[in-house]
Amino acid sequence: MLWPMIAIALGFAGIAVLGILAVRVFVEVRRLARQVGATSERIQRASEDLERAAVPLASSTHLHKGR
Repeated sequence: MLWPMIAIALGFAGIAVLGILAVRVFVEVRRLARQVGATSERIQRASEDLERAAVPLASSTHLHKGR
């Protein structure tokens, strides 16, 4: 009777540990998703800034080539 109880207790402990690890992975995945979203927004803003800065340069280069 002792061995089946130990096996059940160890099985329950193993499932509990897996549950705790699953929660930790879930929390880290959510944090990573937020960081990826924030970085994506920063890249988008930088791309828009670069595009706005390149327009006057491109138009002045186009004028100089026409001469």
